[in-house]
Amino acid sequence: SDLGLSCLGGAIFLQLLVFTDILTRGYFMAVEKNPAILAFEVLLTVFSLVYFIFIYHRFIRSIR
Repeated sequence: SDLGLSCLGGAIFLQLLVFTDILTRGYFMAVEKNPAILAFEVLLTVFSLVYFIFIYHRFIRSIR
């Protein structure tokens, strides 16, 4: 689904930003004070993880 692929693409982009920060500063710190945004970020992360597992599982089944 396009939404799942978009979530995975966004996660990869954010990870690249985090790793860039770690490489340049040596650490990464983030604080989210808005509970709605935090809940949405957690929801998107869980959705991306479940979608990734689904795609991986489907890929493994297609090999057999």
